[in-house]
Amino acid sequence: MLVDSHCHLDFADFAEERDAIIQRALDAGVEKMITICTRVKKFDQILAVAESYDQVYCSVGTHPNNAHEELDVTADDLVRLAQHPKVVAIGEAGLDYHYDYSTPEAQRQGLLTHIEASRRTQLPLVIHARSADEDMAALLREETAKGAFPFILHCFSSGIELARTGVELGGYVSFSGIITFKNSAEIRETAKIVPHDRLLVETDAPYLAPMPHRGKRNEPSFVAHTAAVLADVIGMSDADIRRITGENVLRLFTKISR
Repeated sequence: MLVDSHCHLDFADFAEERDAIIQRALDAGVEKMITICTRVKKFDQILAVAESYDQVYCSVGTHPNNAHEELDVTADDLVRLAQHPKVVAIGEAGLDYHYDYSTPEAQRQGLLTHIEASRRTQLPLVIHARSADEDMAALLREETAKGAFPFILHCFSSGIELARTGVELGGYVSFSGIITFKNSAEIRETAKIVPHDRLLVETDAPYLAPMPHRGKRNEPSFVAHTAAVLADVIGMSDADIRRITGENVLRLFTKISR
């Protein structure tokens, strides 16, 4: 089972042809898609997309670049919204020091709220980490020591040590189209050290289209290209990487039905 574990089907990029995009994904063998929330205030729109398609699920949460807008969102709010059967994850939340849309303090506060919600629901926390490796690793260690919670380091583009820390703490690592880029040798080396039972693939659509579509709008069907490159990098057949990452999705996202 091939799954796009992280996309943004609610974005305006897809509005005019969402049905066709999802059909193309199904035709490419993508059986499930998880559309990820970036603002709780837009959760109703995201949930509406998930409810419109049997193959689509969603998360609830606030992207770190929007953290300052939603510091009033509580863990209780997230837990309540996560009760819906289509909500299979918390997030995406995290630390992004590449941009300065939200302060590090606001991002950390938001992330801690999401961790509490993940710990209470035991739904996986979708973590966005960019240019914040040391702080993210330290925070994950501190918070895991207080009580375990499932998590994914999504669209992995950080250093190999953060991947090692994530795996050590029980997390999963998800690879996007970045792994197909010619200048991403370090990301490919990182993929080799992730245990097979912790691997996921995603598009992060509409961003980061994999080769041979780089520079175009990304969409869930393109996750097949990412999976094929990941399979080659770790010395596995395309069929096996689809099977393994699909099994990992079902183990991690416990509310998704086969």
